[in-house]
Amino acid sequence: MSTPSPSPSPSSSSQLQPQPQPSSQSPSPVRVGALAPLSRPGWTEAGRHLLAGLELAVQETNAAGGIAGRPLELLVRDTAADPRRAEEAVDELDGLGAVALVGEYHSVAARAAAVRADARGLPFLCSSAVLDALTEEPTDRVARLAPPQSHGWRVYADFLLAGGHTRVAVATEPSVYWAAGTRILRDHLTPRGATVTELDARALSPGEIRDALAAGGATALLLLTGFPDPAVPIVAAVRRDPRLAGLLVGAPAGQPEFAEWAELLGEDGAAVPFLRYLPERPGPRAVRVGEELRVRLGAEPSFVAFEGHDTITVLAAALRAHGPDRPAVAASWPRTAVEGTRGEIRFDRPPGASFWQWTRPPVQITDRDPAAPARFRTLHTA
Repeated sequence: MSTPSPSPSPSSSSQLQPQPQPSSQSPSPVRVGALAPLSRPGWTEAGRHLLAGLELAVQETNAAGGIAGRPLELLVRDTAADPRRAEEAVDELDGLGAVALVGEYHSVAARAAAVRADARGLPFLCSSAVLDALTEEPTDRVARLAPPQSHGWRVYADFLLAGGHTRVAVATEPSVYWAAGTRILRDHLTPRGATVTELDARALSPGEIRDALAAGGATALLLLTGFPDPAVPIVAAVRRDPRLAGLLVGAPAGQPEFAEWAELLGEDGAAVPFLRYLPERPGPRAVRVGEELRVRLGAEPSFVAFEGHDTITVLAAALRAHGPDRPAVAASWPRTAVEGTRGEIRFDRPPGASFWQWTRPPVQITDRDPAAPARFRTLHTA
């Protein structure tokens, strides 16, 4: 622990000698705006992991000489998962001269930020949000690392079918993101002989959801709800009912990824499959970054922390190659090829996409091991 230095006396040399002044030749920083949910109702643990990855990569970039000798400076703003706060943050960061925007975990906030950033000519590299319709109009300024929701959730639907689950229930709340997830599941499962039944988690208590599941005969319940409420009470109610002993509880949005899930649910939170965007076998770069993130977080880093690190790795490469200029950054997305912690990152514009997308992010389905809930098991890799 550091201790405060004693104040100099009037006769000390620090009072007699001219004090050093900041050099007028010091290079100005390259400012990058960063969005993350750091307060409720945002998923704050996800925001903390995202920010840890961003900050670690900024530190590494500056240790390697920055951007042509200029340090990278991260200007962090809390969105609290609120689209309006995200828009206000974009406006502020634009006024502060940010050369680009990065981050965000929640899809509704990311979409609002993407639309506003595009309108202001500010390039946006989205780290984690997966909503397919991230922008309203085609744009060259927006790029994304996370896979589209439709891809990941179809992988999850195939996982359910492979496990024999043809009677699926979803506990859901009103949201563009949850509604999109329900639609993707239904569109993929119904033509293959499965049914999807919606249970309104706002209108029904956890006990009423439990009873509806017991009466309806579903073999799988998917949590398309906020965390910790109502997801945690729903899981607790279902797990403790002997009528539902064989029910699969799933969370495609990734709620079980974070330590708070295990802390709140204990053994009840194990064996809940979720989507995770990590490779099955991490390479040396991922291992090294993971060790540093583990120290920084004081916990096992989530896939969101790696997404944050990859975001700055990609942006720094674009800034070095093409210069810290907004139009140059926006034009760099299709020309960028960078080795990240989860593979080589290249951007393309798939059919129907309105922005640049990393075409091959890893997708796996994982759960917490019932024998040791702090340990993860990979169930399926796409």
